[in-house]
Amino acid sequence: MTKLLQWLFGVSLLGAVWALVSFDLLDLSLPQTYREVAWPMPLYLLVSFGCYSLATVGYRVATFNDCEAAAKELQEQIKEAKEDLRKKGLKV
Repeated sequence: MTKLLQWLFGVSLLGAVWALVSFDLLDLSLPQTYREVAWPMPLYLLVSFGCYSLATVGYRVATFNDCEAAAKELQEQIKEAKEDLRKKGLKV
């Protein structure tokens, strides 16, 4: 099972449970407070997921490792390419 199918299965399962509780489709006789709490739950989950994603991206950016050796190698390759283009007659 791919990751996409796992996520779709989980989201559809949560959606089905939410619909059952919010709309009382099975006549479970749940108290009104359960339905009042369940109704905005997708919005709360969406906001929570957004906050988690933002925090994850921020953490990954803050702890990103610099690759100084790769940067030096890239700068040398750029210099070599410029010299090669100058030899071929391109003005850089």
